[in-house]
Amino acid sequence: MTDEFLWWRDGIIYQIYPRSFMDANDDGIGDLKGIISRLDYLEDIGIDAIWLSPIFPSPDVDFGYDVANYKDIDPKFGTMEDFEQLIAEAKHRKIHIILDLVLNHTSDQHPWFIESKKSTDNPYHDWYLWQDPKPNGDPPNNWQSIFGGPAWEYDPDLRQYYYHMFYKEQPDLNWRNPDVRHEMLDVFHFWLDKGVAGFRLDVFNAYFKDPEFRDNPSKFGIRAFDRQEHIYDVSQPEMMPLLKNIREILDQYDQTYVVGETFMADTEQTANYCGDDKLHAAFNFKFAENRWHPKRFLNSLTEWYQSLSGYAWPNNFLSNHDMTRTASRYCFGEDDRRAKVAAAMLLTVKGTPFIYYGEELGMRDIPIRKRSDVKDPVGKTYWPNFKGRDGCRAPMQWNDKEYSGFSETEPWLPVHSNFVERNVKTQTADPESILNFVKTIIRIRKNEPALQRGDFTPIITDPRHLLAFTRGFGTEKILVVLNFSSRELTYQLPDGTWVSLFDNQTTENELLKINPYQVHILKLKD
Repeated sequence: MTDEFLWWRDGIIYQIYPRSFMDANDDGIGDLKGIISRLDYLEDIGIDAIWLSPIFPSPDVDFGYDVANYKDIDPKFGTMEDFEQLIAEAKHRKIHIILDLVLNHTSDQHPWFIESKKSTDNPYHDWYLWQDPKPNGDPPNNWQSIFGGPAWEYDPDLRQYYYHMFYKEQPDLNWRNPDVRHEMLDVFHFWLDKGVAGFRLDVFNAYFKDPEFRDNPSKFGIRAFDRQEHIYDVSQPEMMPLLKNIREILDQYDQTYVVGETFMADTEQTANYCGDDKLHAAFNFKFAENRWHPKRFLNSLTEWYQSLSGYAWPNNFLSNHDMTRTASRYCFGEDDRRAKVAAAMLLTVKGTPFIYYGEELGMRDIPIRKRSDVKDPVGKTYWPNFKGRDGCRAPMQWNDKEYSGFSETEPWLPVHSNFVERNVKTQTADPESILNFVKTIIRIRKNEPALQRGDFTPIITDPRHLLAFTRGFGTEKILVVLNFSSRELTYQLPDGTWVSLFDNQTTENELLKINPYQVHILKLKD
């Protein structure tokens, strides 16, 4: 492990959902110029990279995850010149840009798919997964869409079905076609040449499907999609050689990074996609989906580290554009104490931390009370059992002005009603705010290589209320103690002289008093 700082390993990655971060032209939708205008804020927090959810031209059936052109910028976000300015301005602040690539499927408005529908002889027809019906007219197999209903859509003109894992407006590409493969790999070159530092691959392990289109076996489940063992529509062996090809491309450029969103994969499978000749990293959802208990978090971390052993550097996250926000899951009302503990854990355990925009403010999900208020189509489909993903995608809360400083006009989603108190301006002025707490932890992390790339050793192996661990790098050792409970506790410090990195108090062989939901970070004195 090198001593030299490496941005994607030792730094902090901040996810921005562009529609909701900052609106510079006052049309109610966030844009690239808005992000540029807030780079100083991001630099002040201490982040090292921005992951942008898709900014490519899209009809927005799935809000950008249905791409109509992989080599351009959607006009609602700006122009290619705006993007190039973002790259330059971010680089000036030593902030890297990571793009979200959705390569499993395109929009049905993509020129390739429009061509593929013209005839079965069209050169683009085999770019997608077209299949003849069964003799009785039924779909080719029993595969289901995760967004509801069969995964096969019939085209009466062609008398064939095409496959879509997600919405019918998102037809899956045929990655077995060498022309598709060539065109997709060229997308990496296109954006790397523009100065992009890395990519997040959306549902990458769904790229390939069983070549024989066999039925998935049945199992118990509530939804039709969940009543199948998904062994033929995801995680096919052909993915491994492709990951090597992708990694070879990235390794042609200096200090680049690729992280994958594994789709319906356990921890061991996720780790298997990572390595020196595969992905740098992949998202393990088990850590983020834990209930509030230190033992659950420790167990999932331990499993993750053990699975990755010999493969790659870990990464961790607690929320993203598809999940209920951390504070909405764990906190009571507007009390931020648990959110502080969660943020401290994310920033001090082993692995690259990914922070979703607004988490540093303890932003909560906006309430979704009526089906008519839902913008996310999957929320409309599964209402009221699932209300969609709008809640975690609300506008960033910058100040206490109307629309929270996000825009001068009504935003595409409502601003949370707590924005008057919970915003960047107010929290910046409050020394006890979660924003200043997060900035302090990040500052400590940046000054301590042990917190960036040190070994992780649990101190309490069967925790009920405390999560305690050390991070060791060379001769340096740091102790982190997190109180997950509302109780006042004590903790016997390990031997040695420990200096608190919060208040610089020195303790030696003492009982550490820990207030409810308190965080302690201490360094072993030489």
